[in-house]
Amino acid sequence: MRPFGLIALSLWLCGCANTMKAEQPVVPPVANKIPHQLTIHGVTRTDDYYWLRDDSRSDPKVLEYLKQENNYTAEKLKPFNGLKAKLFDEMTARLNPAESSAPYKWHSHWYSRRYEAGKEYPLLERADSLNGPAQLLLDSNERAQGHEFYTLGDVTLSPNEQLMAFAEDTLSRRIYTVQIKDLNSGKLLDDVLQNVDGAGLAWSKDNRYLFYIAKDPQTLLGYQVFRHKLGTPQTQDQLVYEEKDDTYYISLGSSLDESRIVLSCESTTTSEVLVLDSSAPLGNFQVVTPREEGIEYQIVKHGNDYYILTNWQADNFRLMKVNTAYASDKRKWQEVIPHNPDVLLEEVLVLDNFLILQTRENGLTHVVVYPAANPNNGYELRFDDPAYVVGLGVNLNQHARELRVRYSSPTTPDSTYLYDLDQPGKRTLIKQRQVLGGFDRRNYQSERLRITARDGTLVPVTLVYRKDKFRHDGTNPLYVYGYGSYGIVIDPDFDDAVISLLDRGVVYAIAHVRGSETLGRAWYEDGKLLHKQNTFNDFEDVTRGLVAEKYAAAGKVVAAGGSAGGLLMGAVANQAPELYLAIAAHVPFVDVVTTMLDESIPLTTNEYDEWGNPNQQSYFDYMLSYSPYDNVKRQAYPNLLVTSGLHDSQVQYFEPAKWVAKLRDYKTDDNLLLLNMDMEAGHGGKSGRYRRYEDTALEYAFFLKLLGIND
Repeated sequence: MRPFGLIALSLWLCGCANTMKAEQPVVPPVANKIPHQLTIHGVTRTDDYYWLRDDSRSDPKVLEYLKQENNYTAEKLKPFNGLKAKLFDEMTARLNPAESSAPYKWHSHWYSRRYEAGKEYPLLERADSLNGPAQLLLDSNERAQGHEFYTLGDVTLSPNEQLMAFAEDTLSRRIYTVQIKDLNSGKLLDDVLQNVDGAGLAWSKDNRYLFYIAKDPQTLLGYQVFRHKLGTPQTQDQLVYEEKDDTYYISLGSSLDESRIVLSCESTTTSEVLVLDSSAPLGNFQVVTPREEGIEYQIVKHGNDYYILTNWQADNFRLMKVNTAYASDKRKWQEVIPHNPDVLLEEVLVLDNFLILQTRENGLTHVVVYPAANPNNGYELRFDDPAYVVGLGVNLNQHARELRVRYSSPTTPDSTYLYDLDQPGKRTLIKQRQVLGGFDRRNYQSERLRITARDGTLVPVTLVYRKDKFRHDGTNPLYVYGYGSYGIVIDPDFDDAVISLLDRGVVYAIAHVRGSETLGRAWYEDGKLLHKQNTFNDFEDVTRGLVAEKYAAAGKVVAAGGSAGGLLMGAVANQAPELYLAIAAHVPFVDVVTTMLDESIPLTTNEYDEWGNPNQQSYFDYMLSYSPYDNVKRQAYPNLLVTSGLHDSQVQYFEPAKWVAKLRDYKTDDNLLLLNMDMEAGHGGKSGRYRRYEDTALEYAFFLKLLGIND
């Protein structure tokens, strides 16, 4: 018999060994340092992780490193997985399995989209009457079979409604393949168009020609317009336009009366529109009015006139009118709606008897209806929520006397209203997105407030919270979202995923920082180029202000942003890390200087008017002062979740990969730093109605667990 003491010692040693094995820390990957020097303007920067760039996405060393990062992330996220699964189930359970769109009429049919229970992608249908039996036009689920990623791009019907062209992306690089379906036989034509922009298809009036935009496979810019004749191979397609200036994007569409194919060429600050008679498809595109630096415009055709929405002598835009024959002469333009320095004109719809404008004032959108014969006597559609977004819906009949409007607020699911334009104020709710799971909008409250930034500027903020969870005493956890670039406004609309935060007592905030057009064109100009620092300062000051005004507790603030919003996250992580418990940076644009110096990287040249051209020293110096990758410091950072996609077409995967590698080397804290690289997806993350919630559930679980909210 063994002595009791030895047995006890043996058991203790075994237990200790097991404990040591169980508690052995997971070690993060360490990327090799291979110094790569970049010199310009007398400044040499050393990039130790430049080797992580592989445009072919096939280098075994790079793929192995990304695999190690993903494995490390998976290990560290194990304690979060239960909550992530619960959140995913919550979010998807709110979806109506048979959700459908509001049908709209075009020519002889009513068109709609709908989902089937458990299916990721929509079915496209049409019917002869509003409530008639539906004809299936396309089942995206069948098209997506065998593909890890699938996105349906532009879908365009021929004027005779017998042919349907549709664009598909199965790689997530936003390079599409177009196919054409005969809707009578249900068969696909032999015509297949490769390397196409997925958002610009237009038919000729005779249904024989399809116009499309080809993409440069290196820069991913759509720069050429081709005319495809049905029944011929793509190699015989005719080039009808080529954009020589690589700072411009181009897009295709059709006028509302379908008499013109409209080609729009746009840089950040300048635009030009060309038109082609859709009844003469073998003709040439004609310029409406030549491009002029700093002048933006868009056209709406009505009869023999163009209505022109332009910033010519009007920072916030005004509406002009001119006979189509004299459109190139701005002296012939007649003012219809004058410029208002407090109101941004965003969109115009011209009907036979009505003129409808979508505007933005004090940060909120508005829809104003004018009689076409008297555009000085308009009325505005009214809504009651303190924060909301309203916009023009699908209105395809220029002779209509009714108007479809889209409406949403942080507490109101996406809704479609039909207004009788002959009876101001009379509206009918024709569709509202159904939210399952016991959602009751009366449980939630939104607010609109202003926070004073360090330079005295008042920054708009949208808040939403659950009434019975909120305490205005500085104890709430807070989630702050921001973007602030390209003039893009993050509107206060409904997001069903956010309910999972609100129901757990989190206050959700959108910081409408400078760099957007929330408060008009000047708000955008004050957050770009050599004023970009205002974007970052605004976000930090909004965070401080919400804590000071007791909407949130210091130490319980998390923040998120993606793409250019990921740049925002990287900047504030460097500049004010103490403000945030955790940050999620999605597909973040963080290596600003290196990317903007490399014209071979997709979309770089288009961005010069947004960020500046660093080949000019003033822009180089300024961009270098805030570039997140270049400004990583030896300091403590918040917990960081960084996500990206190997096939990202907008922000190349190596930017976040390099940033994480450098942060690992520099940061002085023990907080989490996780890189989640989706090896199948691109800029938009996972595709599919349900699968897209996987990314959101991951982010929310990451935040909630760190906030001490485990259920």
